[in-house]
Amino acid sequence: MQKFLKFISPFMLMAAISCGGKLDAGNINLENWKSDRNGCKGLRIQDKAELEKIKNNFLGAYNQSIIKTFGRPDRVELVDKSQSFYFYFLEPSENCDGVKPEKEPLRVLFRLNAVSKISEVTITNLNP
Repeated sequence: MQKFLKFISPFMLMAAISCGGKLDAGNINLENWKSDRNGCKGLRIQDKAELEKIKNNFLGAYNQSIIKTFGRPDRVELVDKSQSFYFYFLEPSENCDGVKPEKEPLRVLFRLNAVSKISEVTITNLNP
């Protein structure tokens, strides 16, 4: 039994550490952020300057920490087996009722590597 506990306890510790908690989002109003799915209400764009200031603080964080901090992503895109993207729209997207954007909406892209860690944070109108 002791051998089993010695074997299993490092894995339990790694699992507890890897889940991660909420991240420090500076002065971003997270209640507004989470209530503004797809950027439809125009609340997320108010925090753009703060997000630009602190975006590199999220590098190396796990995907679950991003979700706990900012809520469920507006869109998830799997590029290949080694990377994926989480999209959070700052401007109203095509998923908003009554909105037909003339251009691609501004969004925050979190690029995740194969182990679900954030490797890049970009604020852009472009798709990956």
